[in-house]
Amino acid sequence: MNTSRRTGRTWRGAALATLLTAGALTAAAPQAQGDGAARTETAVASTHPADGVVETVVRVRVPLPQSFGARPEACDWLSYLRYRSADGPSRSADADRILVAQPGILEGAGAFDSVARDTVARAAEEGRHIEFWALDRRSNCLEDRTGIASGDEHTAVDYYYRGKQVAGRTFAGYAGNGQLGWLAKLGIQQTVRDEYDLLTAELPDQGLRKRKVLCGGHSLGGVITGYFAAADFDGDPATTADAGQNQCAGYFALDTTISTSLADLSGSVPGDTNLPDVGIGYTAVQAGLDSGVLPRSLSAPVLLNPETMTLLGIAGLGAVKAPDAEADLPSYLPSNVNIEATNRFLFSKDTATFLTGSPAVKDFRLTNDAVLGALMDDNSVPLAFLQSSVGFFDGGPITDKNFPAANGSSAQPQLFGVEYKAIPAEPHGPLYTWRDYDRVGAADDPGYRSADGTPFTNASKEVTDIRELARSLAEQPLDFTEQYFPTKLVTDIELADSPQIKQLVVHPDGLKAHPTLTVLAGDGLLAGRIPTDLHPVVAPGYQHLDVLTAAPVQNDGRPEVVSTSLVGFAADPR
Repeated sequence: MNTSRRTGRTWRGAALATLLTAGALTAAAPQAQGDGAARTETAVASTHPADGVVETVVRVRVPLPQSFGARPEACDWLSYLRYRSADGPSRSADADRILVAQPGILEGAGAFDSVARDTVARAAEEGRHIEFWALDRRSNCLEDRTGIASGDEHTAVDYYYRGKQVAGRTFAGYAGNGQLGWLAKLGIQQTVRDEYDLLTAELPDQGLRKRKVLCGGHSLGGVITGYFAAADFDGDPATTADAGQNQCAGYFALDTTISTSLADLSGSVPGDTNLPDVGIGYTAVQAGLDSGVLPRSLSAPVLLNPETMTLLGIAGLGAVKAPDAEADLPSYLPSNVNIEATNRFLFSKDTATFLTGSPAVKDFRLTNDAVLGALMDDNSVPLAFLQSSVGFFDGGPITDKNFPAANGSSAQPQLFGVEYKAIPAEPHGPLYTWRDYDRVGAADDPGYRSADGTPFTNASKEVTDIRELARSLAEQPLDFTEQYFPTKLVTDIELADSPQIKQLVVHPDGLKAHPTLTVLAGDGLLAGRIPTDLHPVVAPGYQHLDVLTAAPVQNDGRPEVVSTSLVGFAADPR
């Protein structure tokens, strides 16, 4: 399957998927192969309630080819989060099944924390021991998690903004385009090669991989898995033991499809990405990336850039440490153009408020949970690919958020999602708290409504525990977000009809070679256009991120849909 041509379409409207560095890694791995210095595995500490799941961060040294040029030494390592049952085998090769997951655009391994834990724990309850590997792309090596790893909001802000040292380290700043030359070559070919090299290093027995590994991903991760399934890794199509399809026993797609097209992921990124028009060919795009004329990392002037993604982790710290305490993060942060513009975009009730900056987010009294909810909830953040369903504001009057699009507008872009947006109504007023997903619809719920009488939300549309989301953002050694997403990865896929990319699809039958589990968010990217021929499991009320973050027990008492489906598929991938 190749990307269809859509005449006149520009990169600004291209279909993209969403969201979104470890510290010292010294412990020797129990299953390390060969030179121990080429692999490290370290336990991950978490405040997550005991669930019988062991989490470690694994790094394997797999240097890039010399042709990539200068890059940090950390970028010659591949990393992933490994989740396994505490009662299960310590060696991955002895697990009953291994799920290997590729993240979406602007997304890192930490985003899989909830679904990975829930899947492993649920399988263990049924007597099966499976592992879940949440992959980090190579570009995540550029991130500095030192401030967030301190566990304190103020310390993190001081580290990233005030030049204060943490653990003997000083923040070097965010990398600019001129420092990212090696990313110009980090496209789909190297991305699938990285997955192959990691699998062969960790599980050298190809027969075992074909029997036990399930390959998949979230959002763009489904498309990457499609290219992986169709790839040939030894340069000889006649020998198929190395073919991507022969590294997996089945595929899984989380709010995506296993394909080599972005067509199913439309409407997922803001338009201001400064990418070239579709008419530009592969050679010209590559020349632009090599020269730096084109941005080597996908970002935007506000909201979608390394600084604002770091702020999500800092907000998560407050919600982990003191969820119900009054937040001071908005006032403790320094004022700069990016933070001010982002705050206005996210916390303005109308255009006039956005233009004047008054009232500002710092004028409202919010708990730490409410700050995080304002940044991530589908009734608050106006970008669909950043949304999760984590509850609703509480504690005072609420009003419509009619910026950047008015509630109830039939002309609302797909990019903004369909849920009505809300915002606290009284600056300098009551302390606004956060009603978690499982308290929406409770007897004490005020049942907030829009000015037109429409309820902002209801229990059937709330699925993610804000505390779990906070832990995923703040406690993971590999980030929830991807601060330096390589532009080439998405331009390669958009130029799928070019000879340079067509030649990578060596075994197109690989996409259909194994059973596939497709789990779609009922309110996600494919809402209203569910591909019934794929016989998907549909998770009602879920947003795009909820397929990764939903709580293990839903507010109707039922088990979570995605992890339950993955466990069933792992038991019998047919």
